[in-house]
Amino acid sequence: MINGVKIKKLKVLPDERGRLMEILRADDELFSKFGQVYMTTAYPGVVKAWHYHKKQMDNFCVVKGMMKIVVYDDRKDSPTKGEVNEFFLGEHNPLVLHIPNLLWHGFKCISDYEAICINCTTEPYNYDKPDEFRSDPHKNDIPYDWGRKDG
Repeated sequence: MINGVKIKKLKVLPDERGRLMEILRADDELFSKFGQVYMTTAYPGVVKAWHYHKKQMDNFCVVKGMMKIVVYDDRKDSPTKGEVNEFFLGEHNPLVLHIPNLLWHGFKCISDYEAICINCTTEPYNYDKPDEFRSDPHKNDIPYDWGRKDG
């Protein structure tokens, strides 16, 4: 696993009324501070990638559908420099994925309907000076192919 990336398995508590699932708590190992919570979605087969943050850390939880979230480490002095990690989050695998700052990341909807991701960030979005640095999803130096891997 890339240095600093963490996952938390989530407990789903169902009963005859519905279900409850805690995502992130202030006393979790993953939690460092609160910036904001937002929702992002992707339609089937859509890739939203690549980007990284200089300050912000992300905590992703896919609450509808399934997403493949990919993280790439190109940090100069990292012991895991050059590593790529894939994570499958969503209804069939309820997790929180903690992505530290300075790591390239992105996601692809792999369900046959819109997937919904909740992100609890450590920094609020700065509209005047966004902490977001982007690269093309397919034409870049990141050693990853977003195509489905059959076999």
